[in-house]
Amino acid sequence: MGGLHMRAISHAYGSHKVLSGVSVFVAPGELVCLLGPSGCGKTTLLRLAAGLEHLQTGQIEIGGNIVADGNQSGQLPPEQRGVGLMFQDYALFPHLNVRDNVAFGLDPVKGGRRSEWIEEALKAMGLTAYAQVYPHTLSGGQQQRVALIRALAPGPQILLLDEPFSGLDVTRRAQIRSETLDLVKQAGVATMMVTHDPEEAMFMADRILVMNAGCIVQDGTPVELYFQPSDAFVAELFGPVNRFTGKVMTSRVETPLGNFDAQGLGDGSAVEVMIRPEGLRLALGGDAPLPIPGDHTSLVTANSMPVVITARPLGRSSHVVLQFDNGQSVEARVPGVFLPPAGTPVSVAVNPRQVHIFPTA
Repeated sequence: MGGLHMRAISHAYGSHKVLSGVSVFVAPGELVCLLGPSGCGKTTLLRLAAGLEHLQTGQIEIGGNIVADGNQSGQLPPEQRGVGLMFQDYALFPHLNVRDNVAFGLDPVKGGRRSEWIEEALKAMGLTAYAQVYPHTLSGGQQQRVALIRALAPGPQILLLDEPFSGLDVTRRAQIRSETLDLVKQAGVATMMVTHDPEEAMFMADRILVMNAGCIVQDGTPVELYFQPSDAFVAELFGPVNRFTGKVMTSRVETPLGNFDAQGLGDGSAVEVMIRPEGLRLALGGDAPLPIPGDHTSLVTANSMPVVITARPLGRSSHVVLQFDNGQSVEARVPGVFLPPAGTPVSVAVNPRQVHIFPTA
């Protein structure tokens, strides 16, 4: 079977262990994101796959061939692994123009066969007019696209991307991500991408591997991880949450935002309830909050009516801070413009799909 297999990978720098028994599989044509906070082992795992770090424990297989085995001394060097690698800083050669950067290192025979692909890729990424210019004259987004085409030019079996969009400004990032995803999917190559941005991972990935402290804590599709996080760490990784503590009574948990099903936890269990701000629906006064069009989940109504503390526009949505009679504050993210003045009472309902309940640690 092709693609990338990494089995039982452990790695340490001196006495500091950064990976503990991690296994990863990326199928041909699949894009898998490694997502997690800084220092969790994402980049080390990517460098091991590329051959930039010597494998200490485990086994790495690319395209059906074992390229590194912790039980053996021989490990294939990076240039023999069939790997396309795109660095965070792009690492373009300043003395070569765009076309020569892309074609650098191609086998003289195979390179001729790939020349047509290179020209098509430059055209698809809007770089044909820049083929003869040098990297320092390009914008950050253009440099990113050149680096991506260079990584794909040899026709690698796997593609490794290390924080490929971190150097781009917000206004350009969305477009570049979309163009990158299109090119990678057209190439049909197994791709593993490192990121610490959950929105980026959800946009790009077929599957996301959430990492923490050198381990994979959850593996799933973007929808699975967002709506069915395995623990509080994963839930919070995908954005801010409103936190409550409580105790399960008759299979339900009571919060100021409503009473929710305990999701299988036994009566008497101490729990933590996490509710995403975008899961709240608001309406002025005593009006009933309405679900977002297309969302047919039955809403849960809050036990009391809070008042608005602040309401700020965010463009596509509004950020509203509410306070209940007991002094507890919650945050809501409401689609569109919803900016009632401070002190306005509002009705609140919650989408239970955005409610996550875990045993108290």
